[in-house]
Amino acid sequence: MHWADIGVNLTDKQFRDDRDNVLKRARAADVSWQLITGTSLEESRQAVALASQHDDLYATAGLHPHGARFYSPETEKELRELLQSPEVRAAGEMGLDFNRDFSPRPAQEKAFEAQLALAVEAGLPVFLHERDAYERFLPILKAWRHQLKGAVVHCFTGSKRALFDYLDLDCHIGITGWVCDERRGRELAALVPNIPDNRLLLETDAPYLIPRNLPTAPPLKRRNEPALLPWIGQCVALLRDQTIDVVAANTTANACELFATASPEQMIAPD
Repeated sequence: MHWADIGVNLTDKQFRDDRDNVLKRARAADVSWQLITGTSLEESRQAVALASQHDDLYATAGLHPHGARFYSPETEKELRELLQSPEVRAAGEMGLDFNRDFSPRPAQEKAFEAQLALAVEAGLPVFLHERDAYERFLPILKAWRHQLKGAVVHCFTGSKRALFDYLDLDCHIGITGWVCDERRGRELAALVPNIPDNRLLLETDAPYLIPRNLPTAPPLKRRNEPALLPWIGQCVALLRDQTIDVVAANTTANACELFATASPEQMIAPD
């Protein structure tokens, strides 16, 4: 089996001391490639630099809504340049977060639309973040969707209505270890079977959202990592009444198509 982790924060400080071992464990677990999430200019730079060193790593470049208040002409200029990097396969992480409101909502909406425009200009799909902002997020995305190469609603945890509206816009849906949490993941677990085979993607969002139902302890307590993606895939397969092989094949094929990566069979052997 081959797996693709479409959302991993490999530049996070929690991976600083053992990143090489984290990559080795992921490869041993048949995670064929990973998409490193860029959530700020600095993290986007780091993501591009790290991806350039490995054949099985790619990157996104964007400004998370938490940092939207810092969006400026200078930010836009550098993001435009980063989006031209061959390692970058999506624009983002971008969107709206009305749960924490670390940036004023008008600033979030302005930065979101500006980055959607950059994605259209670069011909890249978008890596989207939405928390408690569905009512504003949907019309903004809808206005731009026909111009975008593709879109994934990353780490989806929303309502049935939101899921179907995003699917109506031909978005991919990213599922994380949230679905493995018996406390807060039950609503999501009930929705997972409604995602079409060709729109389902898997991600760890490591080092966050470690699956609560792991059968064994993770390498480091409370830290998620890409090697655990197959466990998430197994949980998703059970919810969808599919074999794990089918989920692995479908989600990896979807990821390769959306992010224009080589298939696992075509990739150079990881270093």
